[in-house]
Parts: sequence; structure tokens; C-alpha cells
Amino acid sequence: FMKTQIIASIFLVLGIVSAFSQQKEIVKTEQAPMPIGPYSQAVKANGFLFLAGQIGADPSNRKLVEGGIETETVRVLENIKAVLFAANATLEDVVNTTIYLKDINDFAKMNAIYAKYFTSNYPARATVGVANLPGGANIEMAVVAVLPKRKRK
Repeated sequence: FMKTQIIASIFLVLGIVSAFSQQKEIVKTEQAPMPIGPYSQAVKANGFLFLAGQIGADPSNRKLVEGGIETETVRVLENIKAVLFAANATLEDVVNTTIYLKDINDFAKMNAIYAKYFTSNYPARATVGVANLPGGANIEMAVVAVLPKRKRK
């Protein structure tokens, strides 16, 4: 009887460890800038997708696009769309955005472009003015999405 309990306990522990190890999956795509540090573009965990902050870097060369806040905002959102696509998700699945602006006075310009990408069922959002961003960027945006049970359109 004791031997059976020990074996059952081992299988239970192995099952729990296996379940937890399967709950985290790294997502990456060459359609968005590859990380330059010890982080992932995105991580799937427990039904959610957590995207690392994106700046307006061109995926082909990792250089910041020229043109200021508007062109950077477009590039940021296109990078986010690419990572979401790699995870079988879309902007419609985004539930939270966090936006970092080097100049909070750029809020209206950023918001006008943001509104072209998020047109209904808006995610929750926080926008913060910061002193500096990586690579001299004017904007960085991180999002969290819920993983869809459906296939991408």
C-alpha cells in the first residue's frame, strides 16, 4: 500500500510540474525587431500573451524609423501586430496597453494614430511620460492580450 502511495505521489508531482512547464511558451517572429537583450518578444502563459515593449525600430535592421512620434507610433503598432500574428492573435485580443512617451506633449499625435489601430472594444490603457527610452525612441508600448480560442482571420 505504501509503495502505491509513493508511486501515485510521484506521478502527481510529475503531472503538476509538467502542467506548469507547458503553461509558458516563448513567441518570436522575424517580422518584428529581435530582442537585443535577455528578454523575449512575447510569452504565452495561462491563456494570455505578454508582449515586451516595442519601440519604432525597423525589423530588418533594428534601427529607429525616422520622422518622429507619428512614424514611430505606426512602426510600434506594426511591430506589435506582427508579434500578435505570430501567436495567432490580433489587436482585437489586446486587453491592456502601457505606453511610455519621452514627451507627454506627443500624446495627441500618438493617440490619433493609436485610434486608427484600436477602433472598438478598446483595451485598458496607461500612458506615462518618461525621461528617456532605449535607442533614443520617442515611444515604447507594451501590451497584454488574451489568447483566442479561434483561429486567426
